[in-house]
Amino acid sequence: MAEKYLKDAKSRLIRNGMEESQISFEALITTSSIATAIHHYAVHGLYDSLLVGRRGMGMMGEMLMGSVSSYLVKKCHEVPLWIIDGEVTSRRFLLAVHSVPASLLAADHLAFFIRSNPGAEVLLYHSSALFSTKGKPRLEDFHKQWGKEWCDKYLDLDDHLFQAHTQILVEGGVPKERITRLPTGADLEASHDLLRKARKHRCGTIVLGRRGRDASKGLLGGVSDRTLQQAENMAVWLVG
Repeated sequence: MAEKYLKDAKSRLIRNGMEESQISFEALITTSSIATAIHHYAVHGLYDSLLVGRRGMGMMGEMLMGSVSSYLVKKCHEVPLWIIDGEVTSRRFLLAVHSVPASLLAADHLAFFIRSNPGAEVLLYHSSALFSTKGKPRLEDFHKQWGKEWCDKYLDLDDHLFQAHTQILVEGGVPKERITRLPTGADLEASHDLLRKARKHRCGTIVLGRRGRDASKGLLGGVSDRTLQQAENMAVWLVG
């Protein structure tokens, strides 16, 4: 039965433009929970992302995958997560801009996947409600990933790193004309702000950088959780 579903999924991917040589599938028997097995497989397979659908698979399927996605959001920080709710057709991406390394990593991840898609657009958005932090981050926190020379040139901390996010997207292969900066917004409920902005601009996906597992949950963790809970017919990518 599992292989039948996998073959059906493979056929659907091929119908939507993927080459058969790009697709492989495997059905495994596990003694652990489904969520734990998926997490383990994704980490040890060194995958670039882990995609989980939440709707469109019947009531029992939605209950099961909802539980799986909740577990993965909590536990899986090694592999970027793509959580898909319902049907997503828009090729517009809302990238949440924040002055932390995880946000720049999210920009890098996004660029890697959309650089060859001429129809993809990126909208950069900073929400003051979402990213109200005390003081500025340390420049040294960015040096390990991007180096001091790059940081000295592009890190615009006084402007929420809009320039740095744009530069990473461009260096990753996204043409500058496909990148748009939206005016900074504010809202008492950050997740509402992100979702409202995404719907207003007809974005199909929200991309968020998040702190690592060992970091304090804080605003970013809470916002990513609530955004996932409230997203309908939309994808949410979590990086970090």
